[in-house]
Amino acid sequence: MSTKVPQDNSEQEIDIFQLSKSIGSFFDRINAMIFRSIHFFVRNWIIVLVLIVLGFGLGWFLDANKKSFENQVIVTPNFGSVDYLYSKVNLIESKIKAGDVLFLKNEVGIQNPESIKKIEIKPIADVYKFIEDKEQNFELIKLMAEVGEVKKVLEDNVTSKNYTFHSISFVTDKITDEKDIVEPLLNYLNSSEYFKALQKIGYKNLEQQIIQNDTIIAQIDQVLNGFSSTVKNGSKNDKLVYYNENTQLNDIIKTKQYLIIDQGKYRLKLVNYDKTIKEINSTLNINSNKITNGNLKFLFPLMFLFLFVLIRLFLKFYRSQLVKAQVK
Repeated sequence: MSTKVPQDNSEQEIDIFQLSKSIGSFFDRINAMIFRSIHFFVRNWIIVLVLIVLGFGLGWFLDANKKSFENQVIVTPNFGSVDYLYSKVNLIESKIKAGDVLFLKNEVGIQNPESIKKIEIKPIADVYKFIEDKEQNFELIKLMAEVGEVKKVLEDNVTSKNYTFHSISFVTDKITDEKDIVEPLLNYLNSSEYFKALQKIGYKNLEQQIIQNDTIIAQIDQVLNGFSSTVKNGSKNDKLVYYNENTQLNDIIKTKQYLIIDQGKYRLKLVNYDKTIKEINSTLNINSNKITNGNLKFLFPLMFLFLFVLIRLFLKFYRSQLVKAQVK
């Protein structure tokens, strides 16, 4: 047993020596690689300098002449026109990708169709407004949440399309205004004869509903005024009898309260009912902050240097393999 301990110690010393030697050789290789890299750039400093200057100049020129602006129009589709709205926006996007400037100019009415690069539409998630005074929507959310995650339910295409507000976003390469794109776009979206007919009927129906509710409220006021006069002219005992025998009076008062609340909602809704696709707000000419925006003057020199190094490595590999092939 006593003879084995020295052997174990010597083996451990050998392992530690080999490990330290391996670590040392690793750092030597790293140092050699760093030196070769520095030597490569020093030896080709003229080419490197030319590529940096060329890349910076080209990137600066593109940054100065290539602009990107994001624009957003918030709309609300009325009379069940949400699917129609999405299909029209998707059609415009397909025409932009296809470069169909004639369609964009003649059909949509955009006078400078080359300036618009992209358009898309997304729902603005507002679950509280979605279930506001709509018990069926609340039950739908509960039912769908039982079979999946609530977030997925709220972002689901079936649910999200029924949100009140939707955002139409488009990208342009120059500053635009309402008359350039927004107005022609909204006119195009509101050009459907079918939905124009629905809009006229829906608007008139809502006006009639408001008038009818005003009439009912006036009739309720007459009943309440008559009751008030009866109470003033009667004795205290008569009041008690009148209260006991007219238990529907509270229902009449509650009905009036509900009608007044409905009238407020109807009048607000009437503001949006003048168009099928109603514009709520537009925000234009937001400078795009994408990674390439304004940074091409720095990206191009790096890209040119990377390609130069890649080409030199490929040529070196090709020559070495060519020599090996000739030796064989």
